[in-house]
Amino acid sequence: MSTTEKETSHPVRKGSFLEENSKSLLFIAGAVVLLIGIYFWYQNVYLKDRAQEASAKMYKAEQFLGVDSLANKAINGDGGYPGLEKIAEEYDNTKSANLANLYLGGIYLRKGEYKKAAETLGKYSETGSPVADPLALGLLGDAYSELKDFKQAATYYKKAADKSSNKFTSPMFLKKLGLVYEFQKDFKSAEDAYTKIKTQFPESQEAAMIDEYIARVAVQVK
Repeated sequence: MSTTEKETSHPVRKGSFLEENSKSLLFIAGAVVLLIGIYFWYQNVYLKDRAQEASAKMYKAEQFLGVDSLANKAINGDGGYPGLEKIAEEYDNTKSANLANLYLGGIYLRKGEYKKAAETLGKYSETGSPVADPLALGLLGDAYSELKDFKQAATYYKKAADKSSNKFTSPMFLKKLGLVYEFQKDFKSAEDAYTKIKTQFPESQEAAMIDEYIARVAVQVK
């Protein structure tokens, strides 16, 4: 083969980056295709199967939650079915595991395990639910309040109140927010929180006696 023929059959200049790294580039391209394939399998097959399996097991854990006053079976299961802790750990990245973290956070709060509650609720991912999302934030506020971390508590109560504006959850968390501000002697912020209940949620249960709270902090505002 002549020099001219060689040059024609190999248009890439000798010593160029593409020629010297052609094998590496082919490997990288193949790896990218493989990773894309793994991703779609993970999302559409693996996660789907695990989600269905977790959902079936979650049903029994929710039954335990409804009948067990101490919620021990709901947490640990009964031997035949896993509890919420195992579901949250083994089926992460599923909706059931996410909901399990919310359930667990509430149970730990009730048991007085406030640090554990905060850690577990911190794993909850927002779903767009107008009930579950603000509840998770509000429970985090409760956990930090019990841990005497009032700055964090106020942050989460405010987020909970703003997350889904409605007459059920918003005034409840606004009232807790006001109480936390009072404890920190931030009476102006407390007054603002209480006044918001009065003006924006006048039909709520919290609004019935909110004038007393407003009057109490108003005398402290300078």
